[in-house]
Amino acid sequence: MLTYSFAGRQNEPLYEYLYRRIKEDIMSGEIPVGERLPSKRALARQLGVSTITVEGAYGQLAAEGYVQSIPKKGYFAADMRSTAVLSPEIREENICSAEAKPKYFADFTANNVTASDFPLRTWSRLQRDCIKEKADALLERTSVHGATALREAIALHLKQFRGLVVSPEQIIIGAGTEYLYSMLVQLLGREKIFCTEDPGYGKIRRIYEANGARCLSVAMDESGIQVRQIEACGADVVHISPSHQFPTGIVMPAHRRYELLAWASKGQRYIIEDDYDSEFRLTEKPLPTLMGIDASDTVIYMNTFSKSLAATIRISYMVLPLSLLEAFEEKLGFYSSPVSSFEQYTLAKFMQEGFFEKHINRMRNRYRRRRDSLLAAIKQSTWQDNVQIMEESAGLHFMLKFQTALSDRELKERLQQQGIALRALKEYYLQPAPEAEHVFVMNYSHIREEIMKEAINRIGRALNGA
Repeated sequence: MLTYSFAGRQNEPLYEYLYRRIKEDIMSGEIPVGERLPSKRALARQLGVSTITVEGAYGQLAAEGYVQSIPKKGYFAADMRSTAVLSPEIREENICSAEAKPKYFADFTANNVTASDFPLRTWSRLQRDCIKEKADALLERTSVHGATALREAIALHLKQFRGLVVSPEQIIIGAGTEYLYSMLVQLLGREKIFCTEDPGYGKIRRIYEANGARCLSVAMDESGIQVRQIEACGADVVHISPSHQFPTGIVMPAHRRYELLAWASKGQRYIIEDDYDSEFRLTEKPLPTLMGIDASDTVIYMNTFSKSLAATIRISYMVLPLSLLEAFEEKLGFYSSPVSSFEQYTLAKFMQEGFFEKHINRMRNRYRRRRDSLLAAIKQSTWQDNVQIMEESAGLHFMLKFQTALSDRELKERLQQQGIALRALKEYYLQPAPEAEHVFVMNYSHIREEIMKEAINRIGRALNGA
């Protein structure tokens, strides 16, 4: 029987302390591979804690892969012998800020928009037109929902592009998705358990936690986030990117989407559908949105103009299910919109007059050319036989799996010496991921075609130690 003292836990919650102690014993081998853990009731009785405490600890262990839950049999210690703790130097939380980043010949870790890609002349003209035509409206305070003209334009765009029929009243404009994540914690409640994908964009988890919510990371398989793991960890809210998961590029198939919707339909559970770059899937049409096939009114749809226009256009939006509108007004209706009216009305006009659709079509063709040029350069390189190209249709990035004896750290350092910035896939995992070894994520949207061949040559020199 497992025996732990809670004397040294200080202010740490009971379930977290218990989860951490069991995890340490599994990693060290103190709990052998395959050993059955005590039942929740038995361990609770042994330790003098509630079964809810043990459930929380077991649920987190299962979600992170330290134990396996077998129905009607119990929890069993997983084999963690081949995994190693991810060293802190390459964890996403320790990546340098943009201001501290060195200059690279080719930075494949960024998705910046170049000046030539942004429709600056059109944007400036429309902004001047708005100042002339809507001087009074520009100086009025905007409600928490945002400018009506922009919400109407977004509703029409969603209908035409994503087949999603919503009313402008369901749309909330925010100053970036980070602001909207914070609003959702306030709306749904800090007592809710949120969960995100592992691997994934770690900043999302950190924002939820910074707002006082408990946020867990749930492992994925080839179809996306695992619903069984969501159930095991007791989550109430799941944040996913089903149309194009970052960084794996996985597109969630229909059967997993319906499985997830079935989970959400049981009780007060919600799915946050992050559709952050659906405009730039370069091959087949994207699958319908989760919100579009949701019959239980449990999906919150979210998107941003940061990818389609520029990161400095701090305008994002979410579409609330009808069931949450009244609660939103009661809890958050007193807020004012954080986005400048000048920017909102300019973007509305940009969309209403057809410039946004033209811009998306132009950029999709431009990004396809960049991707194809980069792939061609790789396939013509001297090291083409030492790399596998993965998820080449996954929006604005793909992955490279290198055949090399170098560790990811060594390869990354050699690349940096050559003026190349590449990020290892395992940096996006919260838990150790041996299957991600030697896989690197390649963002290409802002890489100029004229430097691609030299960038590929430099990668080759890094691989060969030249």
